[in-house]
Order: sequence, then structure tokens, then C-alpha cells
Amino acid sequence: MALPRVILADDHTIIVEAFSKLLEGHFDVVATVSDGRTLLETARQLKPDVVVVDVGMPLMNGLEAALRLKELLPALKIIFLTMNVDPGLAAEAMRRRASGYLLKSSAGSELILAIEMALKGKVYVTPKIAEGMQKVVINDPRPKELAKRLTPRQREVVQLLAAGKSMKEVASVLNVTPRTVAFHKYRIMVRLGLKTSADLIQFAVRSRILVP
Repeated sequence: MALPRVILADDHTIIVEAFSKLLEGHFDVVATVSDGRTLLETARQLKPDVVVVDVGMPLMNGLEAALRLKELLPALKIIFLTMNVDPGLAAEAMRRRASGYLLKSSAGSELILAIEMALKGKVYVTPKIAEGMQKVVINDPRPKELAKRLTPRQREVVQLLAAGKSMKEVASVLNVTPRTVAFHKYRIMVRLGLKTSADLIQFAVRSRILVP
């Protein structure tokens, strides 16, 4: 019987290699990637059963990638494996239909268990953060609601600009002209009622488009 197919997404090579070795014999690790955009393209091509992804990823963070992946492959199971202990972030991951949330300090057996549960249609959250998730109260949901007004391309522009990339660098990543990026930024600022680049960064963090 063929083993379930898994993609590992993390920008730290040593971590990817360690987890790939850990899953050996239990699952078929069909690919490893180091940024969110490559993850989308690789998943589109390989159609894995499970993606294990870090929250903080270059070019496109794990939360944003998860949202796109579930639109692209609704049956795909997504498990977050991260150093971020923020229970609010874990709750946001669950809202994006993740099947699991673990910390990199969790035992290796937890990752195997989380993948097995995901494949059975269940959800696993590490006990280290589950209690905190239950206590999360969203004090200001407005940024997340406003973020829904943005197109997928506009969300990419927001994330890249808020991450400190220049117009030219954003244009290079998205394969468009700097003028197009400037136009997107103008439309975003108007749509969201923002005045400065600092406002844009704050919005990106509060709406979880940019993960601190």
C-alpha cells in the first residue's frame, strides 16, 4: 500500500532535513520547499495528502499559503509546525481549516500523530497551546474583516511591502513592473483608508497578513 504523500515547508534546511528523516517509513515525503509561493506551485503539481508548514515563511507566510492551498486543493490536510506560541495565531490557523498546530519544541511523535489524525479527518493541537487557544478573545476583528476586501494579488503586495521589500523587489517577486506595484499599493491604501507605510505594516500584522 502506498504511503501518504507529504510536503514539508520550512525555510530552515536543517529543520526540514530532521523532520524528513523523522517521517521516513511512516509517510512519503515527496518534496521540501522553503517559501510560500514555491509551496503553492509544488502542491499544485504533486497534489500531496498533507502539507506540514511553518507559519513564518518567506515571500508568502504559512497562513496565507494555507488559505490559498485550501482553495486549490480542498481535501488537502494542512498542519502547522512552528516556534510561534501565540494562541491567537493557532486559533487563526484553525479558522483557516488547518488540521493541526504543533510547536517545534513538541515531541517528534506528536507530528506523526498529528498527520495520522489529519488523514482520518481529525484535528490535533499540541497540549502546550490548546488551553491558551480556548481563552483567546478577539478584541478587534476589524483588520481581519478589512483584509477580506483585498484581492489575492493585493494581499501579496501588502505582505511583501510590509516585510520591508522595495517596490522593485516586490515587482521582481511578482513578475510585474514597479509601476504596477505602485498602482496596487495606491488602491490598497485607498480601499483600507491608510495614510502611511507605517499604517500599512500595522494593518498587515493585525490582520495576520504579515506574521511577526
